[in-house]
Amino acid sequence: MLDLNWLNTFVTLSRLEHFGKTASELHMTQPNVSLHIKQLEQATRVKLVERNPFRLTQAGERLLQSAQSTLQELQICQSDLNAINDLSQGTLSIAASDIISRLLLIKPFQSFKHEFPGIDLSLFNTTSTQAAELVKSAKADLGFVIAQKESQPLHFTELRQIRWCAFGNGLSEWQQQAKEGKITPSGEEPTLILLGHDTRTRDLIDLALPSLHLPKYRVMEVGSVDAQIDWAEAGFGIAIVPAFSLHPKLNLKSTITPLPDFPTTSLGYIVRQNQVLSRAIKQLLHWVSEEIANSQHANPAK
Repeated sequence: MLDLNWLNTFVTLSRLEHFGKTASELHMTQPNVSLHIKQLEQATRVKLVERNPFRLTQAGERLLQSAQSTLQELQICQSDLNAINDLSQGTLSIAASDIISRLLLIKPFQSFKHEFPGIDLSLFNTTSTQAAELVKSAKADLGFVIAQKESQPLHFTELRQIRWCAFGNGLSEWQQQAKEGKITPSGEEPTLILLGHDTRTRDLIDLALPSLHLPKYRVMEVGSVDAQIDWAEAGFGIAIVPAFSLHPKLNLKSTITPLPDFPTTSLGYIVRQNQVLSRAIKQLLHWVSEEIANSQHANPAK
């Protein structure tokens, strides 16, 4: 009988291709990683790993396919069992991008911790694409994403429509230059500061940039929406951001310009199809919906 801990160590080692990194990720010692692999090879009676340089043998490649599938099915099963038993202790894992987690999840998380003190919230701060993969593999119980396309084995529920706005001074002047056929002097061309972390939002924004009708522009990527707003407020260009990202900001002096020609997209959550949702998850989703409603009321650019 193959031990699940051996299989988990083997799958992690196959991904990282390094005994030390595997030990660190699994909070084990390196000798214990080696021991797990040795025990697995003894149980299967085949060599699974070549060490110098690291590679899986043919038998190792075959076992990896089955081990990944087995561990994922067990993870999914455990998640559903937790929901059926109305999990009151353990861990609830959420995957969300930085902008979603900071602007829409903090207050719901505070309410959750008060209502369900025995459940630890674990947050994967990631992109929408990576969030989908985490939910598929049951490493995350719930994902909050932007511009998710319905796809097996995930189910997407829209929570709100996202509209875009430009934040920063100078946009109307640059557009007037374009209308008059003027060329922006060299070295003074506007910079559009775009969200570079979530590739799905870049795909949407890049296609819509021509609708701004600028004579000339260049793109500078920064790591977060907060950074976009800070750079634009300091006069370095125009930030293209979701309108809801501006409502918590106080004393902003730069101009906010709605962008109705930019494509409207959806913010929502994803779960696995046929996934059993626990009372705790349903309550969290309720609080998130309330927070979204509050942000829409507070945001005149909704």
